[in-house]
Amino acid sequence: MSELKLNIEGMTCGGCSNSISKVLSTMAGVSSAEVSLETKQAHIVYDAATVSPEELAAAVVDAGFEVLAS
Repeated sequence: MSELKLNIEGMTCGGCSNSISKVLSTMAGVSSAEVSLETKQAHIVYDAATVSPEELAAAVVDAGFEVLAS
């Protein structure tokens, strides 16, 4: 398993972080996704053979948020 931290902008409430967590958690290859409104970060544990960091970041963008370079 691989781990990825994404810096996310655009979250304004717990509903936003829950929405991102739900999007990431339902992706193939993702074993866990914890999203923090306070730190504006997502911590994702995933199978690199199934999903790439770029695909994970794209899913967050598709959900309506911005991913910042870390």
